[in-house]
Amino acid sequence: MYHDVLPEKEIFFDITIEELENDFHLIEEQGLTPISFDQLVAHLKTGAPLPAKPIMLTFDDGYAGHYDVVFELLKRYQYPAAFSVFTGKLDGDIVGRSTLTWQQLKAMAASPLVTIVSHSVSHPSDLRQLTDDDLRYELTVSKQQLEEKLGKPIRYFTYPEGNHDERVVEATAAAGYQAALIMDNVEGQFAGTSENLLMLERFGESRLEEVIETAWGGPPQPGAVPPALDMTRPIVRSQIEVDDIPLTLISGGQIQTIHADSRYLLVDMVADTEVVAAVDGTFFSLEYLDSNTMIGPVLSQNTGKFIPGSPGDIDKLKDRPLVLVGPQSLQFIAFDPAKHNTLAGIQQEMPDVSDAFVGAAWLVHRQEAQPKETFKNLFAFEESRFRAFWGIDQQGRPVVGATQAQVDSVGLGERLVQAGFQEAVMLDSGQSTSLVYKGESQMIFEPRTVPHAVALVPSSCQLRSR
Repeated sequence: MYHDVLPEKEIFFDITIEELENDFHLIEEQGLTPISFDQLVAHLKTGAPLPAKPIMLTFDDGYAGHYDVVFELLKRYQYPAAFSVFTGKLDGDIVGRSTLTWQQLKAMAASPLVTIVSHSVSHPSDLRQLTDDDLRYELTVSKQQLEEKLGKPIRYFTYPEGNHDERVVEATAAAGYQAALIMDNVEGQFAGTSENLLMLERFGESRLEEVIETAWGGPPQPGAVPPALDMTRPIVRSQIEVDDIPLTLISGGQIQTIHADSRYLLVDMVADTEVVAAVDGTFFSLEYLDSNTMIGPVLSQNTGKFIPGSPGDIDKLKDRPLVLVGPQSLQFIAFDPAKHNTLAGIQQEMPDVSDAFVGAAWLVHRQEAQPKETFKNLFAFEESRFRAFWGIDQQGRPVVGATQAQVDSVGLGERLVQAGFQEAVMLDSGQSTSLVYKGESQMIFEPRTVPHAVALVPSSCQLRSR
């Protein structure tokens, strides 16, 4: 979401011409594909496929720079974009900073790269404060004026300053709009997490570099082949909300596990190491407060030692996800107690295996959320708890994460599919749920100590033993 484009900034949400050119270059360099408003709506309504890394560019308030600078850049790069304009400014009834003219807007609207979006007549700061009649006027008259002047249907609306409530949304639908944009200059969310088409989330332009790595085109079409594992990408954090459950996701880098010599707070376990992000690992024995005995076999790079699971435990783990990590490979396979409780057994599956452990359960497997039947005898999987997880997203990046609200296991899997996972494994959860990024805990409570972690490190890093 952009506003005015100027040689020099005048207020905080302006952007300079040089900064915008740099953003366009970054979008091109990072392999993102700008999409039109129509493409986004079709995807959200019907599941129509999008490019692997889509982005929709929006420019609000109809400034002169949108024609003089932005439109020229769009033509040079062949990027589509949406422009939200309020008609009172175009008519000259509202005087302020620079403005587009109707002639310029007509030239832009004639381009297949441009979608014109209604932004009301007078840009009231808060549509929620208007009477029903005034609200109807702002919504319907702006639409009528744009359609008459431009000779094309206006299907989309942008709430001035993002302010909306149930009454405003209902009035927007009644006015004939198919979708509408909201805004939040501080937070923002991905469009795919929006509550509905009339409340489409977006990010301010200042967060482009932060969120660009997590752009995602949605679940693949049936039969699509997921991308290969990619452990060369930078490590980035994102905060999203899916169906009212906030998720903290950290993606990128290279996978390594840690099997510590005792139990530690996760933030202490990874202190003074190359670890950028980590999530608590799999189940462990609670018999002693300092025990590092794991439930099931474990192999970690920091020790280089394979430790088999206890004979009394491993039969209970049958068919749970066995995670195998190699220098350039990753496998999630069903654990077989007869085959996978020895180093030789797991090396038959992956000869260069460096890390191995048995996860709690699959949340997402082969790009599908797992039903309750697959959780079998897993304790408390139907209860709402804080949950830790890790897996691979649709871009092939490793991802560690945690919920910031309590949720059941099946519901979490359904949300992780929406969030872009092709595989996701649940880890030890509840009070053990721990997530660390750049040395700081990401949880809203203090977790208990744990002996095992799944870590993300920059490519080619080696962990030291603890």
